[in-house]
Amino acid sequence: MDLKGRGVIVTGGGSGIGAALARRFADQGAFVAIIDRDADATKAVADEIAGLALPGDVSDPDIMPMFTSIAEDRFGRLDLVMLNAGIGGKQSGVESLDVEAYRRLVGVNVDHVVYGVSAAVPVLRRYGGGTVIATASLAGLLPMPTDPLYTLTKHAVVGYVRAAGAHLADEGIRVCALCPGFVDTPLIAAEREQFGDFPLLSTGDVVAAVDAILDRGVSGEAWFVQPGREPAPYGFRGVPGPAGGVAPPKMTWSE
Repeated sequence: MDLKGRGVIVTGGGSGIGAALARRFADQGAFVAIIDRDADATKAVADEIAGLALPGDVSDPDIMPMFTSIAEDRFGRLDLVMLNAGIGGKQSGVESLDVEAYRRLVGVNVDHVVYGVSAAVPVLRRYGGGTVIATASLAGLLPMPTDPLYTLTKHAVVGYVRAAGAHLADEGIRVCALCPGFVDTPLIAAEREQFGDFPLLSTGDVVAAVDAILDRGVSGEAWFVQPGREPAPYGFRGVPGPAGGVAPPKMTWSE
């Protein structure tokens, strides 16, 4: 996918994976809008890449439609929407439940993806199609026992992408999920020492996976990203829908 002169949105672009992707897209000649709750970080990254800073809370149902419209007006088109914003669960949700924290988790990890896709699709149609990539997780493919609620949200994203991708494929609108393992970003900074020698992905690994999706991804696919392996579509054995023709990867989790 040639991004030169194309309009791109990256949510969660103020740090970590989102910031790395924003830089990559700008390096490829795209016009990039960065959406992030942290206004200072949003502005800093946008200034660095001569992009558009749009600070806001993606769990607000009005934010994605409003900012998608602003990006289209500013860039004259929209071609790629990277729905990358996400937060951790930080509670099991099994023995007890902090309802406010749970609703916040679902709002960012699930609602924001639905709001983003529904806002992007009409705009992408106007320009003959495009791509939406939602950042899920390996926890969207296999359970992560240490964080059941996070697992719930990422499974929801993968299921939504698989269905929406099939629904939109004939229109030239591609919807894919990005499913990385643990990435060395601020999201896990507080627990970084607990990982010890457990292999972590770099943001560069994830950026390379997105490049691969843009190059050859098929709508409805969920791409796994693990250290030491080539990123590829996850093979949903015996389940209808995009499979990618590969065996499911062996996955391990750190306690």
